[in-house]
Amino acid sequence: MSENVCLACERGSEEIPLIVLEYQGAQFRICPQHLPVLIHDPTRLVGRLPGAEEMTPAEHHD
Repeated sequence: MSENVCLACERGSEEIPLIVLEYQGAQFRICPQHLPVLIHDPTRLVGRLPGAEEMTPAEHHD
């Protein structure tokens, strides 16, 4: 996968805005549509983001 695409949907910045994040010394990109996945269900990114299987979802205080 190219590093200049959303790690969830693989769309590039020509199609959608991308947010750059740093994790484990590397840069990744995610689109605003998939940012909630990273926050609330990071295990959906297993195989796309190293260590995603170890991440815990954010706690909800609704």
